[in-house]
Amino acid sequence: MAVASAFAGMTGVAPVLFRAACPDCRGRFELSAAALRLAVGASSRTTFYSFTCPDCGEAVRKPAGERIVELLTGGGVRTLRLHSGT
Repeated sequence: MAVASAFAGMTGVAPVLFRAACPDCRGRFELSAAALRLAVGASSRTTFYSFTCPDCGEAVRKPAGERIVELLTGGGVRTLRLHSGT
């Protein structure tokens, strides 16, 4: 089956939304992939995702384990790979 025929019936794809919460104002909301950033470092301590809270405007940074990294990258979140200085 050709790719074009496999997707022929689709008129659009719903954007992926991620649930998030702000530790400062305790707001809960959904963010698009474009609103999130993922940094993947050499260890779990240097792997995190970040966003700006749409309610209070604070910059939020949270740790990202393997499952979170998998979900965010699969959902199209822009990823920065951090390299060690050695």
